[in-house]
Amino acid sequence: MTDDLYEALRASYELQEEFGFCQAEIDGMSGFVFMNRFGSIHNPGGVNDAIERIRTNYNTKEILAAAKEGREPVVIPHFSCHQIRHTFATRLCEVEGNLKVIQTIMGHADIRTTMDIYAEATAEGMELAMGKLSQKKRI
Repeated sequence: MTDDLYEALRASYELQEEFGFCQAEIDGMSGFVFMNRFGSIHNPGGVNDAIERIRTNYNTKEILAAAKEGREPVVIPHFSCHQIRHTFATRLCEVEGNLKVIQTIMGHADIRTTMDIYAEATAEGMELAMGKLSQKKRI
């Protein structure tokens, strides 16, 4: 876990100590870290709605500012919480070559999910791999 994530989790825990912990249970699992204002867990639809509200608000302000300044607006395209997860996994694959580590972090039950979806080869990654191979004295 990164230091930033640890601090975010710590802050969430401290708030829950003060206001109460999530009591939701889903499929026999409980003890969820994040909860909504009603004390239940967040669902992807609610998270996506929040992302969309933030995106729309930013884009509206940016379009108005760009028009005033006589420039093209820099708008945020539509995205979802699943795309954030996919981006995280892709970036993780770029810095971590051990697929078992990636599988564990992503919580995949089957290594094939990790390999088929997230272990995408990038041109930069292939160049780096070939550069490392070239540095070896003999193959």
